[in-house]
Amino acid sequence: MIDRIDREIGFQRTALNLRSYRQEMLASNIANADTPHYKARDIDFKSALNAALSGKNEGSVALARTQAGHLPGSDDASPNGAALRYRGEYQGAVDGNTVNMDIERAAFAENALQTEAMLTFISSRFRSLSSAIQGQ
Repeated sequence: MIDRIDREIGFQRTALNLRSYRQEMLASNIANADTPHYKARDIDFKSALNAALSGKNEGSVALARTQAGHLPGSDDASPNGAALRYRGEYQGAVDGNTVNMDIERAAFAENALQTEAMLTFISSRFRSLSSAIQGQ
């Protein structure tokens, strides 16, 4: 039974993980708005979700082990293989920082709204599963 529930919400779980990771990246950009030479980063949500659902890790890098005693490396910097990309520069800053606060705030709000919608959908899904189990 639990495996069927897991299959049912697998897409939403993957999407929420990516949304959460994107929110972290956007918050990091906002926090570093005054850091000299900081380059704003983001993920392409659509391609990251497609890669995660198809089992590809678009952002993964295979690490070479040059000695037998080295630990195997893993690319766990981003969940589901989401490739971090640098955001294009819209207006150059004297200190080399590429964070545009208007764009970051808009992306942050849009991502938060998408996350909230996904959580509402999942909550509704669990409510309908609960009522089905209870026979109501």
